[in-house]
Amino acid sequence: MTWTGSRLYTPNSKTPFKVSRSKIDLFRECPRCFYLDRRLGVSRPSMPGFSLNSAVDHLLKKEFDILRATGKPHEIMKRYGIDAVPFVHKDLDIWRENFVGMQILHKQTNFIVFGAVDDIWINPKGELIIVDYKSTSTEKEISLEDQWKVGYKKQLETYQWLFREAGFAVSNISYIVYANAAKTPVQFDGKLEFILTLHAHRGDVSWVSPMLVVMKKCLDGSNMPEPGKDCEYCAYRKKAGTHETIQSQLLL
Repeated sequence: MTWTGSRLYTPNSKTPFKVSRSKIDLFRECPRCFYLDRRLGVSRPSMPGFSLNSAVDHLLKKEFDILRATGKPHEIMKRYGIDAVPFVHKDLDIWRENFVGMQILHKQTNFIVFGAVDDIWINPKGELIIVDYKSTSTEKEISLEDQWKVGYKKQLETYQWLFREAGFAVSNISYIVYANAAKTPVQFDGKLEFILTLHAHRGDVSWVSPMLVVMKKCLDGSNMPEPGKDCEYCAYRKKAGTHETIQSQLLL
């Protein structure tokens, strides 16, 4: 089922309120930016689209879909010893669609939580394996242990939680398929060569429901919460506001 509703939160409203996986990430990063966005309608400045990343994402989906139709594993599954095949389901395209995705009603908060997955595999136990695609270009060894990769892990865990809440058996292990563009070809010839690697993450979804409860408490409040300690947007607004006040006073 797909729900619709207001973009802004209204305290005490009986209408379920939609919260995307990315807004959960926003709250984790900065409660103040989340409150400004969902309660007051003041969003962060938009970022340019990463069209190259989107192209890689599209091509990977097409590649796995070919094997989905035949029930065969991808070569990267064989290389890493993953006993699974791409999952077939009539709603897969819906689950992949941005702003739609898998949706569930979290009754404790009356939030409609949703997120769009890149791919789903299934193992012989009948467990769904959540898969996300990432692309980069680096000569460093790719690892999920970098500090800023925590967000990737939380993303996978949110998807695991969503599909479990929807009634599916979901593996604790999820994967990121990383496409790394090589920087060392002898000649460019208008082509990028990608090396695919697979990175496993054992998810812990126990934080998701409590986080949603805290998010609702934040939105129900009449005062803006404190900013995240590392939020560059809040730091910018504070510093800019100080200088604007000083300049206004000088003009008086």
